[in-house]
Amino acid sequence: MDMHALFGRTLPELTELMAGLGQKPYRARQVFEALYKQRVGSVEDITTLPHEFRDRLIAEGWRVELPEIAQTATSVDGTERYLMRMADGETVETVWMPDGDGGERGDGSEAAEEESSEVVGAEDAVSGGYWSRRGNGRDRSNFGTLAEQGFRRATICISSQVGCAVNCQFCLTAKLGIKRNLTAGEIAGQVAAVLNRHKIQIGKDRINLVFMGMGEPFLNYEQFMQSVRVLAEGIGIPESRMTVSTSGILPGIEAFAKETLRPKLALSLNASNDIVRERVMPITRKWNIAALLEAVQKIPLRTREWVTFEYVLLGGVNDQPEHAREVLALLDGMRAKVNLIVWNPGPGIDYHQPSPEDVAVFQKMLINGGIATYIRRPRGRDIYAACGQLKRTVAEEKPQLVAIAAAV
Repeated sequence: MDMHALFGRTLPELTELMAGLGQKPYRARQVFEALYKQRVGSVEDITTLPHEFRDRLIAEGWRVELPEIAQTATSVDGTERYLMRMADGETVETVWMPDGDGGERGDGSEAAEEESSEVVGAEDAVSGGYWSRRGNGRDRSNFGTLAEQGFRRATICISSQVGCAVNCQFCLTAKLGIKRNLTAGEIAGQVAAVLNRHKIQIGKDRINLVFMGMGEPFLNYEQFMQSVRVLAEGIGIPESRMTVSTSGILPGIEAFAKETLRPKLALSLNASNDIVRERVMPITRKWNIAALLEAVQKIPLRTREWVTFEYVLLGGVNDQPEHAREVLALLDGMRAKVNLIVWNPGPGIDYHQPSPEDVAVFQKMLINGGIATYIRRPRGRDIYAACGQLKRTVAEEKPQLVAIAAAV
């Protein structure tokens, strides 16, 4: 961690820092407001501080240090994928999804109510045709409020690590391995950088956050939770509009259950039994499905809150009626909903998409069995921005991406 980075520090930490610099406590509040409410990009921009003090901070090496948007790729559906460069040169990917992907439906939150009338069919989930018919690829380079751009809301997908150590077999990020954890400032800073790019006004624009980018948040637990506090208490995005996805890190789930300020939880189930899950998610060898479900059931859910179980459908692997019946047995009696995610293709990964018919049957069986089940919209599949596709793609690969998108 850069010891001179200001962004990512809480108000108590800034208060301690200002005291160490011989400043009154109100200076910490001024810095806090500038960092998170105004989302300034440099110490020089903290104009509530005296010029002399700003000069001193700069001379001593203090920096805001937001991640830099080094590259941008834009999908036909309006999704944007950003290559974010950190101060040490490491990069991660962050995704902007205007109108979201429907992931919040049915989870009991305000965001879920906004999406309640939206239906995604199996055919669209496989083909990605939903957005092309809606015309969401039109140019919105002249940014205004979300409403002025024709959107009701937007979702930002955030990374928590450089790479990932979990090694899910269907995910492109797994091929990177793990390089390092991100700091709280680097995690929350992705959000600030995207909000600044789109000139978002918190309080006027509806923003949802999903910690579902590169990395496993619960393997970077302390920094992830600090970023949540910064985003909620500093930037002002309610925890009810945040969702964290975990592959099933048992100690992380147990710690998460004790948090007073926490996002909604999504557990990546992705299989109906340990045999299949271990094959596609080797981490199952350490913590099996039964242990994960037991831990999830101990989370004190808020009023109307539901736990989300994500289920990536892999053709011929976990998408048959017998798998649906096993999922119903696993989740029986739980306050749970299921998000079905049609696998998003990528080079070097030996899986294929399920048929629209299999997706539709799977969803219908879960619904008929009493489990609220939704199909997630694929977003940015043509630019490697969809679920499981983030891999620090560089601009030179873009022709290959277009060719793959045409093939699927």
